[in-house]
Amino acid sequence: MEQKLSEKKRFSIVARIKSTTHAWRGIGIFLKTTHNLWVHIFFAILAVYLGFVLKISSVEWGLIIFAIGLVIIVEAFNTAFEIDIDLTSPNYHPYARDTKDVAAGAVSIAVIVAGIVGLIVFLPKILNLL
Repeated sequence: MEQKLSEKKRFSIVARIKSTTHAWRGIGIFLKTTHNLWVHIFFAILAVYLGFVLKISSVEWGLIIFAIGLVIIVEAFNTAFEIDIDLTSPNYHPYARDTKDVAAGAVSIAVIVAGIVGLIVFLPKILNLL
């Protein structure tokens, strides 16, 4: 028994690389099943485009990249929660509904925060052009 435990604890770069296949599979599921993700990606591309056109600073790039990442990560968690709830509560239950609604609300909050960051970074530069 002790020998098997020590074998499992040994670090293996090959095992670490193989384990990333699960993460890539999850990203594939996320891309295929989350229709709102494509809206987020559109606005992320728009923000990156505006960043290049308006020549934003390094700090502003950091804020924009953080905001984009925040929205996509929260959307990924929302998708994971929805998948889990559909599995564990296939019939209607008010707590299942509440959990899904709270997760969707978290996405909305992330989108609002990202929108505010976008306004703070881009609005002054756009107004200066006018």
